[in-house]
Amino acid sequence: MKVLVTGARGKVGGAVVAALLEAGHEVVATDLARATFERQLAGEPAYVQADLTDPGHAYGVARGVDAVVHAAAIPDPAHNPPAVVFGNNLMATFNVLEAAVRFGAGRFVNISSETVPGYFFPERPFLPDYVPVDEDHPVRPQDPYAVAKHFGEQLMDAAVRRSDLRCISIRPSWVQWEGNYEHNLGPNLRDPDEGSASFWSYIDVYDLADAMVLAAESDLPGHEVFYIAQADNSTGLPLADLVHRHFGQRIELRALARPDASGITCAKAERMLGWHATRSWRDYVDDRGQLRAPSPSSVS
Repeated sequence: MKVLVTGARGKVGGAVVAALLEAGHEVVATDLARATFERQLAGEPAYVQADLTDPGHAYGVARGVDAVVHAAAIPDPAHNPPAVVFGNNLMATFNVLEAAVRFGAGRFVNISSETVPGYFFPERPFLPDYVPVDEDHPVRPQDPYAVAKHFGEQLMDAAVRRSDLRCISIRPSWVQWEGNYEHNLGPNLRDPDEGSASFWSYIDVYDLADAMVLAAESDLPGHEVFYIAQADNSTGLPLADLVHRHFGQRIELRALARPDASGITCAKAERMLGWHATRSWRDYVDDRGQLRAPSPSSVS
């Protein structure tokens, strides 16, 4: 397929571009950063600078593609004014989706967020009804980031009602890669009293990219929403113990696939996409949250 990847120079978008190319697809990459006029490297995807909050830019990059992976977004509500977060994330999604509908693309993969249920960045804090959280959990967002992501999922619902486009919304957990495991997850490993807004869930960026390739290649009809997180939690401790330690009996604890399960279940993605987590924090850091020494085979 010819696949448009938005946000292609970000942490997630870059990994998706590489995974799609490895899977044999043609990629058109777009982001806000300027291109450089240099000889193109072998296998390097086409790149177009675009501001997707402008509908003309969205139409300009989406023409002639078979599928879209929409990863472009301001990634949290904490570092920009609320109106900027909401306006950028919602209008970019609307514009790219509208272009995909009008140009007759077959598949749209929308990168939503684990924050959609609302308990991550609330002004009036509350807890999830149960863990592990799944796609059936009630949605009650308060902040501009989660609200925009929730509206984005509703835009997918509208698109499949008015066109032949098939949509998948991916709700990734907190995205990690080899350069930030120690910084981000190390505190949870070193201190069991360290809390977690994501209920100790996380996702390796390369496993996430694999999920998005499967989503782009999928022939599932309509619009489906999938959580994507690693199978284990970020502490190595039993999830039941963590929940009871931090929240007592205030949250219902449902059946776990493993003792050290994530606070998010990906059973739906495993069942319907055929996706399975293949990595863990243990591949990068030890039980004390310290970087693992390179294996002898990786040292030149």
